[in-house]
Amino acid sequence: MAEQLFTIPVNEAFEGSSECPFCEMYKKIEESAIEFTLGPSYMEDDNREVTDKLGFCRDHVLKLYGRKNRLGLALMMNTHMNKLIRDMKAAADQGPGEKGGFLSRKTGESPVVKLIHEVNSTCFVCNRINPVYDRYIDTFFYLWKKDPEFKDKVAGCKGFCLDHYARLYEEGVKRLGKSELDHFLNLLNKVFFENIMRVDADIAWFIDKFDHRNADKPWNNSRDALPRSITKVNSVIPEE
Repeated sequence: MAEQLFTIPVNEAFEGSSECPFCEMYKKIEESAIEFTLGPSYMEDDNREVTDKLGFCRDHVLKLYGRKNRLGLALMMNTHMNKLIRDMKAAADQGPGEKGGFLSRKTGESPVVKLIHEVNSTCFVCNRINPVYDRYIDTFFYLWKKDPEFKDKVAGCKGFCLDHYARLYEEGVKRLGKSELDHFLNLLNKVFFENIMRVDADIAWFIDKFDHRNADKPWNNSRDALPRSITKVNSVIPEE
């Protein structure tokens, strides 16, 4: 099948050597989102309005902090905190919320707690990542249905992390008919289990290499087994 522009990132990921093609795609999307966040865009009023409202999740605020543009992050944190303080004061003025009846333990969520939960559930960087990532999931199943060669790429990849294995399993059940689903799940399970067992064997040998009796034995494929096992289990590619 002739490659189209929107299929290129997915095809490239499955042609690569990552322990999870979707982790590799996510990492690239995330890098682009972080660069955008700390680029000239943070001086634009419409973007600052969104960052003021959404803020950043724990993971992404630490990644933003690790970059060189401390002034840009400080400006966003300052205006975000200003809005947060205003909203928190307004919520605090509303009191603790409604209580349950005499025989009921149920109480209404206070405006303050509700606001904090809302703030902690949003992130400007995540909001830039998630729609692109969802399109990559769509593209995966488009290629699965339309391109026989892509199925060979899936069969030949190094498997998936836990999160993306679960996402593909779940989406496959939603998107594929029974006969096609059976084939998909059989291949998905085969690729996932063969490769997570491969990495498990590598990490076991990595540990055994610290035994002095194995000092002169070859490392085989175990030197980088620890970061690869982290990718498989925790769905993240560790920084080198």
